[in-house]
Amino acid sequence: MQDLSTGLSQKDMNQFHLHLVSDSTGETVSSVARSVLSQYDEVEADEHVWSLVRTRGQMEKVLDGIRERPGVVLFTIINEELSRILKNECRKLKIPCVPVLSRVISEISNYIGVEASGHAGRQHVLDEEYFSRVEAINFSLAHDDGQNTHELEEADVVLIGASRTSKTPTCVYLSYRGLRAANIPYVSGCPLPENLFALKQPLIIGLVINPERLQQIRKTRLQQINENRDTSYVDIEAIKQEVVETRKLFSKYRWPVIDVTRKSVEETTATIMQHYAKHREKLEREGLA
Repeated sequence: MQDLSTGLSQKDMNQFHLHLVSDSTGETVSSVARSVLSQYDEVEADEHVWSLVRTRGQMEKVLDGIRERPGVVLFTIINEELSRILKNECRKLKIPCVPVLSRVISEISNYIGVEASGHAGRQHVLDEEYFSRVEAINFSLAHDDGQNTHELEEADVVLIGASRTSKTPTCVYLSYRGLRAANIPYVSGCPLPENLFALKQPLIIGLVINPERLQQIRKTRLQQINENRDTSYVDIEAIKQEVVETRKLFSKYRWPVIDVTRKSVEETTATIMQHYAKHREKLEREGLA
């Protein structure tokens, strides 16, 4: 089957080259690409990331790569000359070339009456916010999987959940957002840290998951480490009991609960950020913030 309007076969339309061009680290354009591609089932993009493109020479190398493997181009290039060179060449190649930030910048500039600075990579300036984020990442790594529980009061968020409920990757995402996140595994029969129940500042959140889904995740994990022994770790009845116990614990202490069964880490993080905003408002009302 062939699309007569584009000359592309069905196979070509389901698999294509995607060039992500940025004058910075490429995080923004990559995030946009992931969000867009998630809307298409059975479509596979062969991504080519071109980051820190800030000179004509670097842009020429990008164009060579695009000519060799034509496809969709998404870009975040502040420099008008480099942006124009990229768009002109894509026009010649008759391929889409989409500036993912220009419309947003234009709309905001029009509304507030202030022109954008035009500095490449401005979002990655080594300012106080940057170092605060680095500190949060270091904190989360040092307080992963029940480590250094005597310092939990210093956390912004504490996650509790059974093994393989995405506690660690969620903490990493939270720390990238500037929150100091710690996580504690719930293990049936093992006591949780005593100071957990006396915390004042941190937001404590419980993570739960469908038992069948959790069993599947744990089996996959054991296969990855070549562990074939029978264990209660993947026994469905033991897992169901574990999930029931965590739900009872979270309910007893009235901790917010997030079901991560069908949530991506990004979605879980966004939900936690919403809870945290409300938590901070509560602390401020009580004069504890």
